[in-house]
Amino acid sequence: MNWQPEQHGLNELLNLLQDAIHPNNRGQLLVQERLASFNAIPEYNSYLIHILVLMTDQDSYIRAIAGLTLKNNILNSFNSTPLFVLDHVKSVCTRSLEFPDPDATIRRTIGSVITAIVVRGQIMNWPNIMNILAHRLDSPNSLSIEMALDTIQMICEDNALDVNEAMDAETNTPVLDFIIPKLIPFNSHANARLRVASIKAISHFIQLESTSLLANMDSYLQSLFNIASDETTEVRQELCRSFVMLLDTFTECLLPYLDQLIEYMIFCNQSENTKVALEACEFWHQFARLEDIHNHLLPFLPRVVPVILNSLIYTDEDLMVLGGGDDEDDSNPQDLQPRFASRYISTYYNRYRQQHNSNSSSSSEYEDDEDEEDEDPEDEEFFSEWTLRKFSATSLDALTSSFKSQMTNILLPLLNHALFSDDWRVIESGILALGAAAEGGIEEITPHLPKLIPFLVTQLSHANAHVRCISCWTVSRFSGWIVAQCTNSEQGRTQFYEPVLRELLRRILDRSRRVQEAACSAFSTLEESASKQELVPYLAMILNHLTRALRLYRNRNLRVLYDTIGTLAESVGSCLNEPNFIAVLMPPLISRWNGLTDTDSDLFPLLACLTDIATSLGSGFLPFTEPVFTRCVTLISTTLQNTLQHDDYEEFDDLNDEFIVIPLDLLSGIVQGLGEKVEPFVQQSTVLPLLAVCAHYDSRYEILSPTYALIGDIAKACFVTLPPYLENMMPELIRQLESNDPASKSVRNNAIWAVGEISIRWHRENMEKYVEPVLQALIPLIHPQSQTVDLQENAVNTIGRLGIHNAEKVAQFLPQFCRAWLYRSRGMRESDEKDSAFQGFCRTVCLFPQALNEVAIRTLFDIIGQWQSPSDGLKVLFQEITVGYRGLLTIDQWNQVASGVLNKDEPER
Repeated sequence: MNWQPEQHGLNELLNLLQDAIHPNNRGQLLVQERLASFNAIPEYNSYLIHILVLMTDQDSYIRAIAGLTLKNNILNSFNSTPLFVLDHVKSVCTRSLEFPDPDATIRRTIGSVITAIVVRGQIMNWPNIMNILAHRLDSPNSLSIEMALDTIQMICEDNALDVNEAMDAETNTPVLDFIIPKLIPFNSHANARLRVASIKAISHFIQLESTSLLANMDSYLQSLFNIASDETTEVRQELCRSFVMLLDTFTECLLPYLDQLIEYMIFCNQSENTKVALEACEFWHQFARLEDIHNHLLPFLPRVVPVILNSLIYTDEDLMVLGGGDDEDDSNPQDLQPRFASRYISTYYNRYRQQHNSNSSSSSEYEDDEDEEDEDPEDEEFFSEWTLRKFSATSLDALTSSFKSQMTNILLPLLNHALFSDDWRVIESGILALGAAAEGGIEEITPHLPKLIPFLVTQLSHANAHVRCISCWTVSRFSGWIVAQCTNSEQGRTQFYEPVLRELLRRILDRSRRVQEAACSAFSTLEESASKQELVPYLAMILNHLTRALRLYRNRNLRVLYDTIGTLAESVGSCLNEPNFIAVLMPPLISRWNGLTDTDSDLFPLLACLTDIATSLGSGFLPFTEPVFTRCVTLISTTLQNTLQHDDYEEFDDLNDEFIVIPLDLLSGIVQGLGEKVEPFVQQSTVLPLLAVCAHYDSRYEILSPTYALIGDIAKACFVTLPPYLENMMPELIRQLESNDPASKSVRNNAIWAVGEISIRWHRENMEKYVEPVLQALIPLIHPQSQTVDLQENAVNTIGRLGIHNAEKVAQFLPQFCRAWLYRSRGMRESDEKDSAFQGFCRTVCLFPQALNEVAIRTLFDIIGQWQSPSDGLKVLFQEITVGYRGLLTIDQWNQVASGVLNKDEPER
């Protein structure tokens, strides 16, 4: 029986939809609430499909709104939609394919409803829809064909994996075995829209390595090459995109056509239409990744490289977006898009590894309404969108990294011409190309750097701001070489390092905000490449320029400047702790600090900057500690209270997490820097009760990681403050030790480290009950089959440290871990943590020496023999171990296992 709407309800819904299309209607909120109330009516979606498909007398816009509402209802509430309603919607949609609406918007809206049903319910719950759509492609009605093909394309785009795996119930063959041969002829259809739709639809199965596509590969490729001369922009875009995916996934199938394809991409890369050129440019980037076919591209490189270089030149359209570059003082700071990622989001996610100068510190992406910052600050170019110029630079980088001298031999003569052009745009593009080629072609470019670096230094003061910007970036790409010249010779220092240093500092004070930002980022890269030796002699000059910039900069550029200052503090460390340096650096920072409210997100980069400074200054930060410490605690407390009061804090704005995470990081920096002097600030604040709450905040690993790091830092610096809270904290820490969630690996690592710091300081009677669950969680991590390599060093140290106060308890487990523990610890460098871990291990072995077999004893004595600088306490334990085993073993056994100790030179090294 055909469903029919109740007229009163239909009229009410039509009136509401009519009201909903007026965005300035004061009753808009009421309208939306009334529309939402219709969701309680089981047949609501039947009304919507009725309006969309059958009420042809209504305004098309109202019908389309009904269709979009229906689509969203299906996507959001599919499982709660009554089956009879869903069947009715399917039936009406199917009829509309046979008798398509004359309005293109309505046809596409009906197609989106069909797609939503397939996406949410999967093809298995509407098994005949793909065959229905495919058969409509044979219709004599052109609108029916267009509607069916558009719908197929939408389904393939949104649900490709399901379509690829779907089987025809009657033939028990893949659905695509029937669909793809139907689509291929449309690649050369007279209607350009249909050509685009079919090429796009098939392309979704390339990277899925569809067997159905592979079975039809010859006819598919032929259909693409047949339209290679198509001048329709959208068709050429899709052709280039498909060829790029085919090159990656079906490389072997393209081998007979590669020369022809390379020629086509060279042609498309030179298209006046930048969208086509951009798609073609990706081909070179993809080709560079496929080492096995490099020889096919090699003969074409002399033609490819000039095309890419030409694409690096600013177009008039680019300059309209960015501004001309001659206006030194950019009048509209909102037009300046951020170009470099910030480091300031949660820099203490992995306390142990950061302390040991590992490179595994996490980086995060910060976004707000105006900013979108990429993950790679060195390689981020100057646009907020992915442009042909940016794509070309990326492709040039990839080709140079792959082809090395074969690229640079072509590139450098071309750059020699570009860098000395009379056109600033050509000069700028040449400098960009040089920077793009820096990483992959460094060996070939290095002999030319004694001439290129002075040239780049002169370009840093070019009259055009765009040239100054790109010169900053390109100089930073050679930071490693520049810094090396400072230490290699006096001449290298005066000719290369000092000119670059001084000119970048000048550019930090440039009148162009765009140049300021580029210079700050470049200087940060230089700082990261340098050590104290290269930076400290110039520290007064550097601080003078950076603090002047602090007083000049506004908003967005301040974030990059804070990053530069923080990187400097990290690089020079305790050398910053001089009264004259502190007097220059801290007043403008504190002034900025005082000028920001507690709810201002601009606090984030400043907090991160102060984190690095507090860690570097150590006791020098003491005069500034009280207000900073107090404010951090207030930020955490306020945000935590607001978040926990929220109805669904798992969906609470992530921005609020940062008002907890970043202050936690800064507190960690202060605690590390001040050491035991931080105790009164901890005692007088509520930081420990807050940490006890944060430790239970298990829905947010972003918060747990810095929480556990700070607990470990406080345990090291002023353990006496912790015991009243440990009974609440320890179960949570142990729970994280057992977590196998890859997303929370940094949480687990910091928890392992914190437990180790606590275990060497907490009284035996307090720690004893936690020893067994800690060992049960950690022992599996150190065994050879464990894949958690990055957690093993922390696990080894914590297992060993447990034996300092609880050797009797640990000895019960010694046979389970002793060999693996010794094997893992052998490769660890000497440190205070390893020293204390071995003290605990040796105490345990002294209680249960029989747990070690000959292999383990020999390994232990090898480690003892190779240890360079054991602490006094460890020396005593090594001696006790040696004497003990000498008394237990026979002479032959002793001679076999103790060669490492016997061969150790005396006196001790």
